Amino acid sequence: MNKWLVCIVLLLCCTTKATAQQNIDSLLSALKTAKEDSNKVLLLLSIGEQYERFTPETSKQYYQQSLQLSQKIGYKPGEIKYASYYTAVLNMQGKFDSSLILNKKALDLAKQLKDELMIAKTTLNTANSFHMISKHDSALYHYMQALPILDKLGNKRMLGIAYSNIQNIYTDLTQYQKAIEYGRKGLEIFNREVNDPLNESYCLSNLGIVYNYLKKYDTAEIYFNRALQISQSIGDKYTESAVLLNLADIHYRHGRLEASKKNYDKAYVIAKEMDLTETQTIALKGMAMYSLENKNYRSARQFADSALLIAVKNDNRKQKLKLYNLLADISYASQDLKAAHEFEDREDALNDSINADNLQEISTEFETKYETEKKESQIQLQKAQLRQQSALNYFLIAGSIALLVISLLGYRNYKHRQKLQQVKIDELETEKLLTATEAVMKGEEQERSRLAKDLHDGLGGMLSGIKHSLSSMKENLIMTPDNAQAFERSIDMLDSSINEMRRVAHNMMPEMLLKYGLDTALKEFCNEINRSGAAKVNYQSIETNNAEINQTISVTIYRIAQELVNNAIKHGKADEVLVQLHLHQQEQLLALTVEDNGIGFNVNSLSEATGIGWKNIQSRVDFIKGKLDVQSVPGNGTSVMIEINI
Repeated sequence: MNKWLVCIVLLLCCTTKATAQQNIDSLLSALKTAKEDSNKVLLLLSIGEQYERFTPETSKQYYQQSLQLSQKIGYKPGEIKYASYYTAVLNMQGKFDSSLILNKKALDLAKQLKDELMIAKTTLNTANSFHMISKHDSALYHYMQALPILDKLGNKRMLGIAYSNIQNIYTDLTQYQKAIEYGRKGLEIFNREVNDPLNESYCLSNLGIVYNYLKKYDTAEIYFNRALQISQSIGDKYTESAVLLNLADIHYRHGRLEASKKNYDKAYVIAKEMDLTETQTIALKGMAMYSLENKNYRSARQFADSALLIAVKNDNRKQKLKLYNLLADISYASQDLKAAHEFEDREDALNDSINADNLQEISTEFETKYETEKKESQIQLQKAQLRQQSALNYFLIAGSIALLVISLLGYRNYKHRQKLQQVKIDELETEKLLTATEAVMKGEEQERSRLAKDLHDGLGGMLSGIKHSLSSMKENLIMTPDNAQAFERSIDMLDSSINEMRRVAHNMMPEMLLKYGLDTALKEFCNEINRSGAAKVNYQSIETNNAEINQTISVTIYRIAQELVNNAIKHGKADEVLVQLHLHQQEQLLALTVEDNGIGFNVNSLSEATGIGWKNIQSRVDFIKGKLDVQSVPGNGTSVMIEINI
């Protein structure tokens, strides 16, 4: 019987189909107004991700659009992210060779960018592709390369993925205790440190497979049932189909034939819907075995023939081998000895072909190794002869250049030490600058909070008291009509002063931000500008509902948004501004985009900017270790996007 492994390439944000459709509608609405920048690349990936578990071909179309846009605008991280998403679908569809080629390209690109997190992710994906084509040594090598990077970055989620996939490799190598050790490490992360039901179901399913191999079927069934419950609750059809096949295997072993058939049927329906060809083959094979056990030989033959047709179409030699064996058993049971012998002959021929191919592959490797070593020996021999011929010449000139070499080495060592000292000084200065920036920003926020409180509670209370006193005096005063009108105007001016004072206090430290979070505060800020009539500000938030964002980051992002919107209205002379807050759950990335239809400017002039506003924005972005991207053309508006890892 087959043990159906679930290997993790990408951590997907799975939802139910109804919830996914709601997300898709929201994302498609945002796509209509999105400009062609890196933010749109992330949006296209998010849309494709929503389709992935239900209609994979549709998801591939959106992923390809993200690649085309990334290449058009020169957004290299977008090309890497595309590979990560696209290969997840390729793996689901069994196209492992294509997946490996794409992942290796992404890994090379990540190394060029020297981004440690991207290097770790693409290394994991490449390792997974090697695993899919049974290159266990290459897979383990890449996994072990990724582990220290992930540990250094403290990325528990990706570390859990690596442990779970390493478990699969040790399972294939029949080192089951090692497999259990890594599987439990991954499961502990998903249980205690990271809320990730999708990958928790993967870990549970793969642990069940290990115990299945150890013939501890009761323990295996417990893990499979837990994995099935989670995959069904989050709408993960791919994992559900894999777990159903494994449960069907256990039911069949225990003689629970009806339960086995029920699971095979369910797995086949899902596989048909998602175009999972190998799952279809295994499910049909299981139905054939059920029919054989019930002595319904005609039905068994039909199911087995259907499975064989799919296996032949997809050149799945592993499944063809098993199906020839099953068809021979069906033919013997139905007394069709001629057909049984034919299927046995096909099985033997295919087995010989597979062995021959394996032998040819091994022979090719040995021949290549032999030729390489032979050429290396010839090269070494030629080098030795050349060294002998040149030895005398080298000896004659060695004394002449020895002093020069020593001098050069000494000078080089001196310059190297000087360079190291300068690097250390630069690091200390950077650290000092960041510390000073943090202190200034914290002091600024504290002073804003104190002034806001003093204005609201002190001056605000005094002005309100004066208004109340004047209103009370009015009833006891006898005034001419002109004096009464002037008195009323004074009361109105006092009222306006109170409102203006409250508005200033609110801007200095908005209560909305402290009480309800960044999303609500930004929305209220934009609405307030709309009410003032200064400009039309459209606010959009994507996947930020109930998101917990660090208060320091929230305050900093809020201040940056204030400054950018004010710049757009004041300097850009814009009458329409778009403010968008996008939380990308998978990447743990928060993106703030502010776009306007103003007069624009030359981006190169920012390096010479002397205004304190732009320097404040840059300081705040540096403080939260964000990435700043400014796109603007004179006469064509401005787009500013800030990305922060949270």
